[in-house]
Amino acid sequence: MQPLLRIDNLDVQFHTQEGIHQAVRGLSLRLGEGETLGLVGESGSGKSVSALAVMRLIPNPPGKILGGSISFNGRDLLTLPIEEMRRIRGNEIAMIFQEPMTSLNPIHTCGDQIMEPLILHQGLSKKAAQERALELLTMVGIPRQGLREYPHQLSVGIRHRVMIAISLSCNPKMLLSD
Repeated sequence: MQPLLRIDNLDVQFHTQEGIHQAVRGLSLRLGEGETLGLVGESGSGKSVSALAVMRLIPNPPGKILGGSISFNGRDLLTLPIEEMRRIRGNEIAMIFQEPMTSLNPIHTCGDQIMEPLILHQGLSKKAAQERALELLTMVGIPRQGLREYPHQLSVGIRHRVMIAISLSCNPKMLLSD
């Protein structure tokens, strides 16, 4: 049986003012459906960069995936057209980003941000998306009024819960947590 995620010999580097920084070197791993994997390492060891590489969110420039392969559900993510990657992100692979204030849009309510992937990826009506958003908020322990609140009105912990609700909204096959 093929793994859900297969990374072979991944290399990622960044060009900085100080020169070239090798952020990830030779990462290989396999993750089967239903399995959990934790990458452990000190700050700056490449954990976040590895997750961003899977999502194909490495900013180029200054970053670049130099080599290796990333296969998800039998598809080579590094060769997919960007439109196909957009369909995969949030729908099949979701990510809980490390800092919710840079991930959440300050001019949209939390409810709108939870509903967006449901409408875009799942084709739900606004009413159905709102009902699902309420379910997700309840699941992560946020009261109903959280739908109408903006990120700046919430504590850091509650913003993280909103990010979790967004990430779980489309029932992804794989969830990355930074």
